[in-house]
Amino acid sequence: MSHDPRPNDARELSDLVDSPQPGLTAEFWQFLKTNKKWWLLPLLLALLALGALAVLGGTTLSPFIYPFL
Repeated sequence: MSHDPRPNDARELSDLVDSPQPGLTAEFWQFLKTNKKWWLLPLLLALLALGALAVLGGTTLSPFIYPFL
């Protein structure tokens, strides 16, 4: 019978380190749910929309985005 010299906390920590890490989206969603920071969601969506508009503005789709300029 072998005895593990590590305490339970160290074993739990090593299990957490070895477990797969969540992605950025999952981690952000967990942050919103845990901290009740729902006001961040519209800001993030607006920034994503502006970024998409900037990227698409430099492509061949720009005449369809800015039809009256």
